[in-house]
Amino acid sequence: MSDALYDLTLVVPCYNEADNIPLFYKTATECFEQAGVSIEIVFVNDGSQDGTAQLLRRVVESARGKHAVQAIDFSRNFGKEAGILAGLKAAKGDYVAMMDAD
Repeated sequence: MSDALYDLTLVVPCYNEADNIPLFYKTATECFEQAGVSIEIVFVNDGSQDGTAQLLRRVVESARGKHAVQAIDFSRNFGKEAGILAGLKAAKGDYVAMMDAD
């Protein structure tokens, strides 16, 4: 038996994705809820300059009690690979998938 808290973790590296995050979050949570799959979303902000960090803080706060969402915020741009690694380390799902926010 698995010790995982969720069926699936979505690791989402983000760089200047403020325009895409609301639709991504809404669509992902709706699709997996309908499928009966418990998910966790780990957004990794890779030093965005467009307000992504602030938006992710609001998404995490609004999801509290409804969906498992966390945001990791890098101080500067370290690259997509570093974002994926950070998301993998934070994942608590049985399975992990990497997905771009756009």
